[in-house]
Order: sequence, then structure tokens, then C-alpha cells
Amino acid sequence: MATVEISNLKKSYGAVPVMHGVDVPIADGEFVILVGPSGCGKSTLLRMIAGLESVTSGEISIDGRRVNELEPKDRDIAMVFQNYALYPQMTVAQNMGFALELAGRSKVEIKAEVDKAADILSLTQLLDRKPAQLSGGQRQRVAMGRAIVRHPKVFLFDEPLSNLDAKLRVKMRAEIKALHQRLKSTIVYVTHDQIEAMTMADKIVVMNGGRVEQIGSPLELYDHPNNLFVATFMGSPAMNILPAKVTETGITVAGLAQLPGKPNAAVGTEISYGIRPDDIVIRGEGAVPVEVQVVEPTGAETHVTARLAGQEITIVSKDRLLIKPGEMLMVGLASPRSHVFETASGKRIYNAS
Repeated sequence: MATVEISNLKKSYGAVPVMHGVDVPIADGEFVILVGPSGCGKSTLLRMIAGLESVTSGEISIDGRRVNELEPKDRDIAMVFQNYALYPQMTVAQNMGFALELAGRSKVEIKAEVDKAADILSLTQLLDRKPAQLSGGQRQRVAMGRAIVRHPKVFLFDEPLSNLDAKLRVKMRAEIKALHQRLKSTIVYVTHDQIEAMTMADKIVVMNGGRVEQIGSPLELYDHPNNLFVATFMGSPAMNILPAKVTETGITVAGLAQLPGKPNAAVGTEISYGIRPDDIVIRGEGAVPVEVQVVEPTGAETHVTARLAGQEITIVSKDRLLIKPGEMLMVGLASPRSHVFETASGKRIYNAS
């Protein structure tokens, strides 16, 4: 286990900058997830930590030691890739122990480490099989086992679940989280899936365009997003963002709903009002009419897409709503957990939670 400190990290390809002064502190034993849309720089940052990409400027330190110029093999890290990267001609046991064999460890030591990792990952019965005889989830566990046997200071995961089907992804999320709790290891994990980030991380780093938008615990980011980007990226379905205006008595949303509130903005200022789909109340206080577009029953919830004064909104209700597209529904937009953003800059003015 180890700390990782990323300080003012920059990366350019020729004259094109792709990383713009990133700072990320990672504590010993912390599970940190880098999340953001495709092309935001999260995988590049992970590869820079691993030593697979060079650093243009700034510093990466692992356990207090600067590693910018060190080769990957000298950084005491282990990386689990998206495509498993297993040797097809080797058995599970051989794949897991190969790095130890290259390091000159004895057969007895290798077997002991492989057996221990196989027990942790429920692979003991599969040690004599080859990758082609395994399911996707089993292959991913082998890739994780190959990392575990090395006892690295830091584990790096690069979108390890993206090739798995939805049901298996849920299972593997739980397995990786349980593995972290058992090993108490330092993990840096990349994903574009914010549900993965919310359910697995101790700390989330939200990236966009080679910059860090916000760092915090999953619930901190969900409840207190710094800006419109974080607000709409974290949470599924995404937060509804509606045009609003500051009035003398509060806020007018979408030209219809009059809501109380004291945003730090002058009367008449155009703002953006954010409310999560599950905070919209059917027939709530100060209800306004919306036209139903799509109804999606999921069993436990009903998801409704509707139009409010020309704006599309999403509503999540615990009730089984017996409504059809084209019908009108009365909804309340006032919520103690609502958010107000400055439209021009995207920065949060306040949120009521």
C-alpha cells in the first residue's frame, strides 16, 4: 500500500496540450476512481502514473518517491487492462505466476502466491484451464490475480469491466470492492461509467477536457456538485437543468413555477435551476403541468420523460403511474435538495441541501 501524489501534472502531444495542471492526492489504501466522458484524459492520467506515458511537466510521486523518470517495472505498480491481456497458450496458474517467474522467484514461492490469490478470487478450480475456456468474468479475475501476486504498492485498473455484459458488471463491481476491503490496497481506477464510480469509490475525481472539475466522495459530488458539468454527469438519470430567473421573492423556473430561494445573484439574472429526477414530486406543492412523452416502468420505479414549457425533463417516481404519452401530469419542482447555477459560467451559486 502507498500514497500517490499528482502535482500540477501537464501533458502535451507536440504543441497540443491534453492535460492542464492536474492535482490529485491519493491516500494510503484509498480507492480512487477517475471518471469522465471519452477523451477527458482519465486513461492518459492513469498511463502516466503507470509510466506508459511520459510527463511533460509536473510530478508524480508514489509513497513519497518521485517516479516521473522511472520505468514501469520500477514503480511497484500493477495494472489491470480492459482487454485482460492474458497469454492464450498459458494456463490460469501460469498467467498469474508469470511476472514472478520473470522476477526469478522459486517455483515453491510462485505456487504459494498463485494459490493464495486463486483462493481470494475463487479461481482454485480453474488453475489448469486456459483463457479460451473461461468466461469474461473469469478472465478478468485472472487478470486481477496476476496483479495481486506481485503485492504492488498501487493497483491501476483501466476500464476493466467495459467488455462485460450488464449483469456481470454488477457482480464484478461487488467483487472488486470486496477485494479492496480485504487487501486494503491503494487503487486508482478509470471508468466512463458514473454508476461504477458512485458504487465503488472512496473518492471520485471528475475530469473533463484534461482538467479536474471536482474531487470528493460519491455523495459529496452527488449532493454538492461544483458546476453544471458535475451536476449533469453524476447521477442516473441525469439532473434536470431548467432555465430560471431570479425574482424579488425567489426564483421563477421555466417561466411557470414560482419557488422560494435566495441565490447570490441580482434580481432579473438568468440562472439554471437543477433538480434531480427523484426529487420531483407528483402533484407536489405549487405543482405545474407537464406533458408526458415516454413512460418507462422498471418495476421498483417509473421513469417518465415529459415536457415542461418546451423543456424536456425526467421524473423518477416510486409509484406505478398509470399514465400514457400525451397526457398531462402535475408535478412540484420545489425541493430542499435543488441547485442553482450561474448559466454563463456553469458555477454553482448555491444549493438548498
